Amino acid sequence: QVTVVESGGGLVQAGGSLRLSCAASGNIVSISRMAWYRQAPGKQRESVASITSIGSTNYADSVKGRFTIARDNRKSAVYLQMNSLKPEDSAIYFCNVDLFPQGSYWGQGTQVTVSS
Repeated sequence: QVTVVESGGGLVQAGGSLRLSCAASGNIVSISRMAWYRQAPGKQRESVASITSIGSTNYADSVKGRFTIARDNRKSAVYLQMNSLKPEDSAIYFCNVDLFPQGSYWGQGTQVTVSS
């Protein structure tokens, strides 16, 4: 069994920063891609950032230059440093990890609210 848990969300003023953390635990053999998604009320879940096992990263255009994704393979963890936050970044942020051989797992989400 595998568990994925996010932390680090909260309320912040526009222009502020937050750092999200996500850790996978359980029967983990190998983790390939790790990613962050977000979902705002009334909107579809969207990809924010992803990182491969060798450190290649990809970002949504809306967060490029403001967000940074990183991972710690020893801890089976992925992080999202969010700077220069905007009200439109407010959403529930979800962590997604691709495990071999089990498949894809999601965390329960962490709320990020950016006030104007």
